[in-house]
Amino acid sequence: MIFNLFPEKSRQTAVLLIYTGGTIGMKEDPVDGTLKPFDFNGILEEVPELRKFTLRIDSHTFDPLIDSSDVEPSLWQALASLILERYDDYDGFVILHGTDTMAYSASALSFMLENLGKPVIFTGSQLPIGSLRTDGKENLISAVEIATAKDSHGHPMVPEVCICFNSQLFRGNRSVKVNATGFDAFKSPNYPPLATAGISIKYNNSFIHYGYDRRKGLSIHTVLDTRVSVLKLHPGITEQAVRDILLGSGSRAVILETYGSGNAPCRPWFLDIVREASRSKILLNVTQCQSGDVDMDIYATGRTLKDAGVICGHDITTESALGKLFYLMGRHEDNSQVKTLLEKNLKGEISK
Repeated sequence: MIFNLFPEKSRQTAVLLIYTGGTIGMKEDPVDGTLKPFDFNGILEEVPELRKFTLRIDSHTFDPLIDSSDVEPSLWQALASLILERYDDYDGFVILHGTDTMAYSASALSFMLENLGKPVIFTGSQLPIGSLRTDGKENLISAVEIATAKDSHGHPMVPEVCICFNSQLFRGNRSVKVNATGFDAFKSPNYPPLATAGISIKYNNSFIHYGYDRRKGLSIHTVLDTRVSVLKLHPGITEQAVRDILLGSGSRAVILETYGSGNAPCRPWFLDIVREASRSKILLNVTQCQSGDVDMDIYATGRTLKDAGVICGHDITTESALGKLFYLMGRHEDNSQVKTLLEKNLKGEISK
């Protein structure tokens, strides 16, 4: 259900706040001291600064609310459907979401929303919005301002899926959570911020994607194939562990989190399993390093993986790789077609 917080401003610029759950919507219970969700329709009591915007702010609250750790692809499908349903009614969308899986959700939505021409801004907080030192108010206010910002021609400043956190705006499918306790919870290691909120909000226009077709509307892709596993390599990894993940019957694709620029053990048993798996599965090479990219032509171990049929993930994050695979496998039954598209830059997720 949509609640109009400012009915008298119904003809002005409008933004939809979508509350899925997470710390930002919590308040301390005065009786037992635990954190509990508050009625989001009362957001103006918690953030009265929102009244100063000369725009209409509506809210939609998911019921039940979803803890970030319990996020599933069904939430992404519901978000995509809601945005499509209300797309013509709003100039932008702000999604309030728990931080633990925010980068996964933002990455997935970037692929699921086709020809997006309006801002979809994820934000949240490390402290509840009712706390004295909360970061939630500033994050929410900045997200609302960015979601409704337009250039001199009336076009959205950032028609992308993004994460707004701690005065920085990052492309959603380039973002990772890097800090569990600090306000600087997110970074975009391989791509510059799209905007920085200081005294004014400065937009990095040359790095913002404006490739949508204004003659066409938004469409969504909600069919997802989630048969993906992740294998993080580490010293001492056993043959049985590798075999169980790479050759398990429950996966169609495996993300290999490798060392450095895409390196892996060169033991015969490891390479034999990789070769066997690549005959029937999609194997994507993603670096464990926070910054930098995979280049399987630098070292012999990387080239061996390439020769075995492993696909280069370039500088994609694991979060984005997961969303991209869900999306591509949901659209294509042919693994060879998915492999071809994995190496293409579809939504700004890789620097290629």
